Amino acid sequence: MALTVQHKTAKTPPSRRMPNKNVLPFFQKLAHAIPRPETELNYHSDFELLIAVILSAQATDVSVNLATAKLFPIANTPQAMLDLGEEGLKPYIKTIGLYNSKAKNVIKCCQDLVEKFASQVPSNRADLESLAGVGRKTANVVLNTAFGQPTMAVDTHIFRVGNRTGLATGKNVREVEDKLIARIPTAFMLDAHHYLILHGRYTCKARTPDCGKCPVFEECMFKDKMLFLEP
Repeated sequence: MALTVQHKTAKTPPSRRMPNKNVLPFFQKLAHAIPRPETELNYHSDFELLIAVILSAQATDVSVNLATAKLFPIANTPQAMLDLGEEGLKPYIKTIGLYNSKAKNVIKCCQDLVEKFASQVPSNRADLESLAGVGRKTANVVLNTAFGQPTMAVDTHIFRVGNRTGLATGKNVREVEDKLIARIPTAFMLDAHHYLILHGRYTCKARTPDCGKCPVFEECMFKDKMLFLEP
């Protein structure tokens, strides 16, 4: 009779709150482990970043980069994207999830950029969130990455890391965002989004966290971390 192998799978209920004394060393160690805290989306302008982030909703950065590698040489300004049009845009992004609705949002976004903002990506939240396809998370990414503002865009990776480590526990994205903003040391605020998302993407993974190689193992409050010391 064959044995059924039970693979370890991490569940991520909110952990106990990380003690204040652990927060600074937590970010110091992440900064040492991640010397280049940068987005993995490819872009060469604020406009390209905005479009890439809109396209990245419920999609991987890899799939977006593959699409924009062909799209941006053809249309890398709001007017050029408008000239391409919704139907002209779709073939470039058809490998990305929800591409029909994303094409519609991108074209409407570009129309607003041309008509309301002189084809410039706005650098404030209210104007960014007025654009089609741009919600709070997308606005936070653009404000942080393009304009160097200390915002926190909470995606699934950061939501998981916040709750699992005890750095910022919450039942919803906004609750975790607010707690992160309150707890992150000022010196690390600008790069904290990228530290946390990269840590969540490559180390503090959803099903199989690599606790044995985690640079913040000592500070982390994840109660089952000893079970994931080895793959």
